[in-house]
Formats: sequence, structure tokens, C-alpha cells
Amino acid sequence: MAIDRWLLAQHQSGQHPPTLRFYTWSPPTISLGYHQRQYPKHWQSLTWQGEKLDLVRRPTGGRAVLHQGDLTYSVISSEFTGSRIQAYQKICEFLIQGWRSLGVELHYGTDGRGYIHNPNCFGTATGADLILANGAKFIGSAQLRRGGAILQHGSMRLQPDAELFAQVFGGEYFTDVQLPPNLDTEKIIAALMTAASDRFNMQLVVQPLSEEEWQAILAQLEILEITQ
Repeated sequence: MAIDRWLLAQHQSGQHPPTLRFYTWSPPTISLGYHQRQYPKHWQSLTWQGEKLDLVRRPTGGRAVLHQGDLTYSVISSEFTGSRIQAYQKICEFLIQGWRSLGVELHYGTDGRGYIHNPNCFGTATGADLILANGAKFIGSAQLRRGGAILQHGSMRLQPDAELFAQVFGGEYFTDVQLPPNLDTEKIIAALMTAASDRFNMQLVVQPLSEEEWQAILAQLEILEITQ
């Protein structure tokens, strides 16, 4: 997510084009919303399969997300205008189309702002989130605006572990995610990239970060650790 933050700043200053990213997490991590100050103390000492869970803060808002068995996407662009919810739903079009091509129908959530009393992002589904046919929240998204530039990123629950989820949030919040068989991460990313090219009418170029860019991101991360 430090990369997301850096790419947003670069794009806002005109030094980097719009960006679409996908990434996973190791070790499993809980990301807190930028303004989320209250969370259970035991989150600082959780372990899973012999590894300690990391606890990080997102540059975007919302509630806590458990990043385990999930795929994270991020979109950075200055092409989306209108209200916050209009931008959410414009960006989410590629998620809906991409997952539909994989045989999964997604719909927008209908919950209100009750999420502010729930530490778990996946405990509620607002109009900025996408749910499965059985009502399970499948994709939770969060957004940050800087001038005319937007960072929107979100977590897609692919293979969540019920036991770990219960350790973090309690079992009553867990809803099983049922996806078509034989879906791997590469196939999912390919489908979502195709959908993004179509919905955003753009050509995607796969480009790894350079050594200089990595150094700039790591330097930013060190500053954040000192100032937070």
C-alpha cells in the first residue's frame, strides 16, 4: 500500500500515468482505515500458521480488512469525476464485468453508514462494495482523493480462512465465499485486465517498478514510520 500511496503522489504531480495494480499479502495482514483509531488490542499479537500477522494503516478510509486468501486491486487515475459514490461505481464497472466473464455475478451493497460502529470492513456492504448472490460481501473498496486524482483500492475475498477470520472479528461475521472451481490468481487478473481495458477504453502496459522507484518508495515508507 506504500506503493499505492507513492503512485498516487506521482500521478497527481504528472510524473506517472494512470495505474492498475494487483497484489497479494505475505504474511497475512490487517489493514486499518486511515482514521480508524479503535481496534482490539489482541490484534497486535495474532499469529496464523506460525507467522505473526502484520498490522498496517491504509492511506484510505473505512474499517479493518484481513488480508489473507484475498487479492487486492488498486486503480490510480484522474479521469473519474462526479461524487465519491459515482467514482466508486464507475471504477467498479471493470470488477463487475471481469468477474461476470468468470461466471460470478456481483451486485452493489445496500447498507448505510452503520459500518462506522463495526471494526470489520466485511461486516457491512455499502453502495461502494460488491456482494455475491448469497449476500456475502466479496469486494470491499476504499478511496482517497488528492486534488483531481483518485486512489481506489479494495480486497477480493478468494479463499478466506474461517478460523483466522473468527480470531480477528468473531465467527458471526464470516460468510462463506463460493466461487467457480479452477480459478487461479493469474486467470482472475487476466480477466480483470481485459475488462479494465474495455471499460476504461485504454491500453494496459505491464511495467515493473525500476530500482530508482523502489528506493523512492522505501524512503517514503521510512518517513511515514518516523512521523506516525
